[in-house]
Amino acid sequence: KLSMTIGAIAVATASAFTTSFMPTNLRGVSSQSSLQMALAEGETPIVIGLAADSGCGKSTFMRRVTSTFGGEQCGPLGGGFGNGGWETNTLVSDMATVICLDDYHLNDREGRKVSGLTALNTAEQKFDLMYEHVKALKDGQSVMKPIYNHVNGTLDTLEEITPTPVIIIEGLHPFVDERVRELIDFSLYLDISPEVKLNWKIQRDMEERGHSLESIMASIEARKPDFDAYIEPQKEFADYVIEVLPTDLDPEDKSTLKVRAIQKKGVADFTPTYLMDEGSEIEWTPSADKLSSPAPGLKLKYSQEQYFGNDVAVV
Repeated sequence: KLSMTIGAIAVATASAFTTSFMPTNLRGVSSQSSLQMALAEGETPIVIGLAADSGCGKSTFMRRVTSTFGGEQCGPLGGGFGNGGWETNTLVSDMATVICLDDYHLNDREGRKVSGLTALNTAEQKFDLMYEHVKALKDGQSVMKPIYNHVNGTLDTLEEITPTPVIIIEGLHPFVDERVRELIDFSLYLDISPEVKLNWKIQRDMEERGHSLESIMASIEARKPDFDAYIEPQKEFADYVIEVLPTDLDPEDKSTLKVRAIQKKGVADFTPTYLMDEGSEIEWTPSADKLSSPAPGLKLKYSQEQYFGNDVAVV
């Protein structure tokens, strides 16, 4: 049920984002049949950054974005482990490549036990290498990128990444390094409330990775100071923030969610989504008799606000 919720949010927000943000050089481009489309001569890739804490649905969201930008096909680079490929975090579609920034961890899982630092701590990230690779890809050059294996916590053999029209970097620290921020054309931040994050992390780490509830709770408590110090401050640099919170419509309902899209105004090639009348203030509760969704129903709001000193449109 939670995975369906994550998927629904990903579909809605990814579709809204890719409809609103469309660089001029990508308009009218049709996807090709090959899984990864080569960069045209003289073409500069568009770089999109996505920041969020672990277990916040970054991968699900990025799969939707890549398929929206690049047609029907989206899958792991090289086919993935078990399909003739290798254990990879890199996703490719007809026009886009998604790079997981976990691959730039300084240490593997055992190494972090020695250092005593979590993966959220910026001391555990190779920012120089991250910058060099993003810059090279934006310059149209291929790179040999490390792989962080989430299954066993090791750093695996390097893999080759070739530039595509859209390069997406997603992870814990895409906006920490100023040099990397300057290379990013559009930035997103997934802001998941602690209550929702806990439910999602339990589903992912217990059901998909075999972790115990005790280990998940201990990990959350250990990571919170570093999240507050190193991850959350990146919201300030985002052009588009997606907030996911418990619903206000029914305090007893733990499955229905409230989602806010906070969209910075004045960003190149980006037109914020609006309801009915751009620049207005609207609050609308559709008639329950006309909705196919169950209780507590639906409530829509559109407003003009300030966020970190910037003018934003919020849906």
